[in-house]
Amino acid sequence: MFFLARVRLESLKKHYGSVRAIDGVSINIESGQLVVLLGPSGCGKTTTLRCIAGLEQPTMGKIYFDDREVTHLSPSERNVGMVFQFYALYPHMNVYENITFPLRACRVPRKAIETKVKEVVQIFQLGGLLRYKASILPPGDQQRVALARAVIRDPNVLLLDEPLSALDEKFREEMRSELGKLQKRIGITTIYVTHDQREAMALGDVIVVMKDGVIVQMGSPEELYEHPQSVFVGNFLGTPGMNFVECLYDNGLLFLEGTEHRLSLKRSDLFAKLSSYQGKEVILGIRPEYVSLFEKSFENGLSIAILAIEPAGRYRLVDFLIGERVFRVRTDWSLPLIVGHKVYLYFSEDHICLFDRSSGEAIVT
Repeated sequence: MFFLARVRLESLKKHYGSVRAIDGVSINIESGQLVVLLGPSGCGKTTTLRCIAGLEQPTMGKIYFDDREVTHLSPSERNVGMVFQFYALYPHMNVYENITFPLRACRVPRKAIETKVKEVVQIFQLGGLLRYKASILPPGDQQRVALARAVIRDPNVLLLDEPLSALDEKFREEMRSELGKLQKRIGITTIYVTHDQREAMALGDVIVVMKDGVIVQMGSPEELYEHPQSVFVGNFLGTPGMNFVECLYDNGLLFLEGTEHRLSLKRSDLFAKLSSYQGKEVILGIRPEYVSLFEKSFENGLSIAILAIEPAGRYRLVDFLIGERVFRVRTDWSLPLIVGHKVYLYFSEDHICLFDRSSGEAIVT
């Protein structure tokens, strides 16, 4: 049904006067992949998507669909389908009229339209809704109608700009799962913009993390979660994000700032990577689930009082204060914990990340 295009961005830039909305973005997207552009508001992800769609002209750089340069082509010449945060359906039209509008606008023969409608109705499970006005449908059905309208013209690329952010939390989770299954079923090359890292982790084959108009890291969800290349990525991905503690490194020891605690590193591979940081400050990063709690002392255990306990289903989030930073641990319910009491924290050395204090870039992941 679809012609699956590869998408390539080469040194793409978009400047608005002195504002550099995107500043040298290069991405290779394979056909059939779902790639997520992830980052906080103002990072350049939507501007990048609009350049791919042809709604914005880049200041510099090139855009390719397969080996065809489309940088200066209009949206209609690029053959892209796009769904926005607000679905922009025509409220006075029924579902059938909304879905077929792009084909009728291009004067596609009626017989061909009917064939296409049968295909997308089956894909998006809209058979019983065709005669209903779009305005009376619940949000999930409106989303399916918007997606059906976007793909009925057989686009080379499907572009999704925050398509779930207007939904409530519970319904968003359901639609996220449905959208992921749908994309895999139809196999269309998809670029998805979101600020929600949970959506990115759940949906993306590849996640492109952006900040201040540039790509700070790109890779699989697992790669970005386990091996963040900067403090920014470690903090942005994860619920909650990675813990960070300022430390002084000295001959295999990490002295935790603001405390009397120190960690003795055992991994020999760390020593070589830290050789140039002797006597210097670094940042230790570790995920909340890679810290263990114990009642008794042991080597490398840190004795710290519990600051707060937050139930989170089958887990608890336990807060501590290390220096001036709140440090969160995710643990089960097996150990009795009381706010104000001291327990021993143990950091899994295999999951420790170390970052340069001044740049925030990774030394060890």
